[in-house]
Amino acid sequence: MPIYNKLVRDRIPEIIKMNGQPVSYRRIVGEEFLKEAKRKLEEEMKEYLEAQNSEQAIEELADLLEIIYCLAERHGHSKAELEIIREYKSDRRGAFLEGWFLEKVGESD
Repeated sequence: MPIYNKLVRDRIPEIIKMNGQPVSYRRIVGEEFLKEAKRKLEEEMKEYLEAQNSEQAIEELADLLEIIYCLAERHGHSKAELEIIREYKSDRRGAFLEGWFLEKVGESD
């Protein structure tokens, strides 16, 4: 039996059971949850960076959003509040759509 020891989506244990496989799992909370959610965020980011095509990339971006929404809620903010903060920052400082690459600030050579 493979050992995973990682945070998974809520229905994964149920799906494994429905497929007739034995499964061992437990609920984690508090600091342990935050630690494992951060590890999951890193895992999903790595999978996005390794995506071989746009279809894989968009799947991994969806996974990233799911864990980001979860973390936002664990920090006391809803998806809607997160979006308000994102929009506020975008309005004040811009987004990342134009592709500006800052090389240096200060005196010229």
